[in-house]
Amino acid sequence: MMLPVTPSSPARRVPRRAIAPDQRQVDAERSRGALLDAALEEFAAKGFAGARVRDIAQRAGVSKDLVAYHFGGKEGLYLAVQQSWLRREDGFADPALPLSELLGRYLHDALADPRPMRLLAWRGLAGPDEAPPDGTPGAEDLSGTRDRQRRGELPADIDPAVLRLVLLAVVAAPVVFPGHARKLFGAAPGDPGFEARYADGLRRLIEHLSQEGR
Repeated sequence: MMLPVTPSSPARRVPRRAIAPDQRQVDAERSRGALLDAALEEFAAKGFAGARVRDIAQRAGVSKDLVAYHFGGKEGLYLAVQQSWLRREDGFADPALPLSELLGRYLHDALADPRPMRLLAWRGLAGPDEAPPDGTPGAEDLSGTRDRQRRGELPADIDPAVLRLVLLAVVAAPVVFPGHARKLFGAAPGDPGFEARYADGLRRLIEHLSQEGR
């Protein structure tokens, strides 16, 4: 039976249970991951200039103060999203693969989750005063393309920079121009069969280039 609380019998205060360090770490990682995913969604939809920290935090279900706590602000959050994509790219971009297979992997990733490619498109559309921060190297590494040329996989007289830009456009096209893709293929990029048909066509193009390189 509970006794009434009276001046002569003060209520006993139950101390709050301290949060274990490992639980704090789990909560911090969960909040950070939620912010990264929400930021990718907002940046891909609105660009760096159009995205708002408040909206990102609301989408992630956390306080906007955590953006500054984990990333130092909007710029740091954008750079973290960019680095997250680069780590993801490392997981499927094996330079030892034949170029047609490597291109197919990039295409599959772009169609499975179009947000990083949309983010890249926003970067290209941003004016000088709206340019987002960039944590990537200042110059693109073209050594892998030159290695393929030396091995005879690609013609030696093709400018590696031209080829890399064309291949980037090839992968980005269904994401950036979904309406044109639908008109050309009779199916949207997200429809079953589109990826298989497009990837097969790209493979044949690369094979033609490879034959010319021999």
